[in-house]
Amino acid sequence: MEAKKLHNQKKNRCVLFDMDGVVLDSMPYHVRAWKDAFKEHGMEVDEKLFYLYEGAIEPDVACTLFSKNGASITTDEFFEIHSMQKRYFMERYAEKVRPFRDVPKLLEKLKESKVKTALVTSSHKDILEAVLPKPLKALFDHVVTGDEVKKRKPHPDPYLAGLSGIGANRANGAIAVENAPAGIESAKRAGLSCIAITTTLSKKHLCNADLVIDNHGELINLL
Repeated sequence: MEAKKLHNQKKNRCVLFDMDGVVLDSMPYHVRAWKDAFKEHGMEVDEKLFYLYEGAIEPDVACTLFSKNGASITTDEFFEIHSMQKRYFMERYAEKVRPFRDVPKLLEKLKESKVKTALVTSSHKDILEAVLPKPLKALFDHVVTGDEVKKRKPHPDPYLAGLSGIGANRANGAIAVENAPAGIESAKRAGLSCIAITTTLSKKHLCNADLVIDNHGELINLL
């Protein structure tokens, strides 16, 4: 999807945003909490894995994924580590999370232009409530959290729920903004065009998106 083609979609467009790494500069803190939790169990894991598999670290794949990368764990151990990660994030890092600088301006402009928006995140509702400022949340027409869908990213369910929540037709100019491979796959499988932003990963990891940009300033100009 070229920038010119994207511009021509404006008339009937709606925009669906991922939260961590797109709306909020939160991924470094989630990663710290993961590393803290694994360290508590005597394991070191390359932090790049958490960025590459953001939003898609589920029990059915996590054990294999981490075992291949030097951290052999059972399903029960994963649940324990995941629970610990969530607790560490809430206790140690949640209060440090802030929106990316240009995000409020972007959302306000979309609101003024009567563009429908949704927030589509793999984070659970309690995490969202702890880190997303209420004035920012109010700028979205609908919010979907990971505990509200049967299958999380990379499955299409989260974005299909987001589209349904704003009454949008996926063939009618809907655009997703993502920062990780699982989110891109989820958006594409739901029939959306996808813009990826390099807040946490380089362009080579985001190549399945229709368009890859470097910052939120570019996003404001596009949308």
